[in-house]
Amino acid sequence: MHVLIWHWGRRGAGPLFTANLTQAMAALPDTRVTLSLAAQAELLAAEDAPPCAWREPTYTSLPGYAWQRLAGLLGKPPPTDQLRALRPDVALCAMPALLDGRMRAGLTSLHIPYGVVVHDAVAHPGEGLSFLALGQKRLLRQAAFIVCLSGHVEAGLRAQGVGRHGQKLVTLWHPPIRLHSPSPARPRTSGPLRLLNFGRLLPYKGLDLLAEALARLGPAPAFELRVCGEGPDSVALSRLRAMPHVRVEARWFKEAEIPALLDWADALVLPYREASQSGVAALALAAGRPVLATKVGGLPEQLAQASAALLCQPTAEDISLGLRALLENLASGRAGAGQLCAETEWNKFAKKLTPALSDGKFF
Repeated sequence: MHVLIWHWGRRGAGPLFTANLTQAMAALPDTRVTLSLAAQAELLAAEDAPPCAWREPTYTSLPGYAWQRLAGLLGKPPPTDQLRALRPDVALCAMPALLDGRMRAGLTSLHIPYGVVVHDAVAHPGEGLSFLALGQKRLLRQAAFIVCLSGHVEAGLRAQGVGRHGQKLVTLWHPPIRLHSPSPARPRTSGPLRLLNFGRLLPYKGLDLLAEALARLGPAPAFELRVCGEGPDSVALSRLRAMPHVRVEARWFKEAEIPALLDWADALVLPYREASQSGVAALALAAGRPVLATKVGGLPEQLAQASAALLCQPTAEDISLGLRALLENLASGRAGAGQLCAETEWNKFAKKLTPALSDGKFF
């Protein structure tokens, strides 16, 4: 079986997820895999970039994206020549991106079945326009099968009517993502405990809840908190900046910078108001870092097997209690590593995915 796996986003979790999935699928018997990434993908600039046979020219700016969309409307042909040369039996979109319409048109014109890995069923607050631009609904409408990364995502898709027209849905999970060989988690013997909040700084990430929880914390073991990621300024960020033990670094962190962030942290804090699942949690689990997360969306599913995860309600009061418990566990050495083997989890994921790719039948 020859599988084409594609993701045409340039940065963030998409290329990482796609590369990990491709590597796991390629390790299966009787399976040949071709990877297609955006030519400008941040991942491809790394020294250990994965083999990528199809590097699709996309864009590096908003005007570049607008030109690509306009070219499509004006009749730019879909990539049928590349598809004919590769002759895949089936294709898989590892994560929807802005220019998937071109791939969809090429696949459907050549009658090549494809599936889509769905990370989010609906847009989160603050990302509505970008989610709409993905055209995910149209991509799913013509997909032969759909892979959901949590039961929460499957429920959201079924509520939209996805699957009513013969499409197969299968629910798997978000495997841990290993970027490097992390420094081992160990009790801190000197200096303050180190907490990390990392990811896009959007309203649904609960930064307002985090600020209020910190204000309520009261006496606690000495700690410092870094809030790192890209996003618009907000009242919550201003409040966090004013706190003496908090450092806000509001910018894009390149993939090469993330290992150092994870090595720095003793634990990660995810005070989300809602979530499908979390790529940041996937990084933390592979790095063996404890996680404090709220009981929203698919996070309880994702963290169910993580012995070092603490879950709390999405309220400032409960997050404050969770922070106190996390800090006490870290100070006493009771937090534990809870590291999951990324390679093992991805191998399991690939094996569970195989029936969808081979014949559309699910277990």
